[in-house]
Amino acid sequence: MDTGQEQRETGRPARRGLGKLAVWLEDDSPGRLRPLILAVVLTLSAIGLVEVASASSVESVAAGNNPYDLPLKQAMWTVAGVVIMLALARMSVRRIRWLGWPLLIGSLFALVLVFTPLGMSVNGNRNWLSVGGFTAQPSEFAKLSLIVWGAGILDRKQALLGQWKHAVIPLGPAGALIMGVVALGHDLGTTMIIMLILAATMFYGGVRMKVFSVAGLICVAAALVLAATSGNRMGRISSWLGMGSDEDAQGMGYQAQHGAYALASGSWFGVGLGQSRQKWNWIPEAHNDFIFSILGEELGFAGSLLVLGLFAILAIAVFKTIARTTDTFSRIVACSIITWILGQAVINIAMVSGLLPVIGVPLPFISYGGSAMVSSLAGIGVILAVTRPEGTVSPGHGGSSLRRGRLGRARLRGARPEGARPNSPVAGRAAKQVREHAHQR
Repeated sequence: MDTGQEQRETGRPARRGLGKLAVWLEDDSPGRLRPLILAVVLTLSAIGLVEVASASSVESVAAGNNPYDLPLKQAMWTVAGVVIMLALARMSVRRIRWLGWPLLIGSLFALVLVFTPLGMSVNGNRNWLSVGGFTAQPSEFAKLSLIVWGAGILDRKQALLGQWKHAVIPLGPAGALIMGVVALGHDLGTTMIIMLILAATMFYGGVRMKVFSVAGLICVAAALVLAATSGNRMGRISSWLGMGSDEDAQGMGYQAQHGAYALASGSWFGVGLGQSRQKWNWIPEAHNDFIFSILGEELGFAGSLLVLGLFAILAIAVFKTIARTTDTFSRIVACSIITWILGQAVINIAMVSGLLPVIGVPLPFISYGGSAMVSSLAGIGVILAVTRPEGTVSPGHGGSSLRRGRLGRARLRGARPEGARPNSPVAGRAAKQVREHAHQR
């Protein structure tokens, strides 16, 4: 490789190895960072597939099931999510904006269906639909629908956000409705994530901090009420605060304690891929909410740091890409989606490591769950769509004719000789020659 040529093109000294990654992160052009976003997401999804296969195999065998059943299902949903992500990435911003209302209405309808005979309960949470042998969690898709719809509302109301009623209505009531329906299903973790999404959308939308602060206080109060009205949640919080009984290690604190054991036994480089000891029925939901503990045990501190680094690179790449976008709707959508994904990842890792009580939040791209995987990948697809460089439109959206029109106008402008005035005889003859040549072609 010609390092001198690379230095002349980038204006910086040529770098090797990890230095190339630094160059990618320093360059905020979408042409470089958008492929990096895609590569990081696919890497995290691949790590998730491997860890789901490792964490779920023992419990599947103990239950008399195929040890490859859950990994194959996760792989199927991952492929479906990647297809949806790539399809959304090719959409125009206008079409993404148009999807706001249909997504919101569809999500609310699906959330209500949870309380019909089509709904089902999993571990005490009634937030699932079962249709024709397939199960789905509508609350996962409600997260993305709230972001896209809310961004469109806030974009249209930019000039009115100084008035609190325009800043709160209709975004506040719609978010409260979604949170209320999810909370009725006893899913506090997802309710808190939707609270985070609503707050992020309002913040990036330009809502005044006074209104934003009041809304945040209301959400915190609602979360405390939801926790206080459930004996199971209060037991988990008491165990986290160290106020449990001596038998708590076999009760509410069982899952958290063995998750800590798994992380501690991983040491620097882990016990080896597939060699976890805590997955032998010691950690409930080892392939789901507590999959990071299995990852830390098998891959050690190095593997855990790798996953954290990938999430950090994803955050940097998205925020640097959206920084070049002038469209308000695109900025709100992209920033809110990455805040949702990173916020959920931070909460899950803090929960597993004991920094937060156990509230049942999956780790994006890693934990088992088709609905969570598809919705997260769809969110990345929306980010890729709204961060597409200006002037490039995907095929099927009028891009070819747009480029041909711009090319034709550029040729006519370029036909004017240097130094000739726009209305001079020289410029007129040159433009006429170009038109005649194009007609002959």
